[in-house]
Amino acid sequence: MSKADSWHIKSRAHQCSISEKPFTEGEVFFTAIFPDPELDGYLRSDFSQEAWESRENEPPLPFSFWRTVYRPPEVEAKVTIVDKDDPESLLKMMIEQDEAHTENTRYILAIMLERKKILVETDSQKTRTGLIRIYEHRHSGEVFIVKDPLIPLREIAPIQEEVQRMLSPDEETPASEEAPASQEEQHTASSVEP
Repeated sequence: MSKADSWHIKSRAHQCSISEKPFTEGEVFFTAIFPDPELDGYLRSDFSQEAWESRENEPPLPFSFWRTVYRPPEVEAKVTIVDKDDPESLLKMMIEQDEAHTENTRYILAIMLERKKILVETDSQKTRTGLIRIYEHRHSGEVFIVKDPLIPLREIAPIQEEVQRMLSPDEETPASEEAPASQEEQHTASSVEP
């Protein structure tokens, strides 16, 4: 991923970025992702509905935005060790490391987590470097930005096998797995299997 698409996981705020008024359970609010010209990346801001509506078309315009419902965080246990057997932990680690050679693996992990209803795709945007998919964690509200590498059909099975080996190093991966019929079907139908 190019530096312009570089991104680290950003958690949901617990208050409006303009009024600083805390969100309440069940409150509708808006999350927006803005280009960050200083860091050549992205910034996340969360807005109460009132603050969002008062912005109208005020600059800067968001790269992406969506409406969501606030849920207070559950008791958060900080995990310092990444569990490589967990697709969510592995995806977080790879996004933080932001190494270009892990793009395909990050995308497959994101699709797996979407199938498990852990991540929800909120938007996709074309950029100068390709297609970017924006996911929100269903429970924590964390935002994940993952580049869609548009993996050719013939390369999907080997990548799936590699991901499976990373998640279950002691298990044998089946020699052949069915691949989806097309790239669009792969994402739309979420037919990628772990």
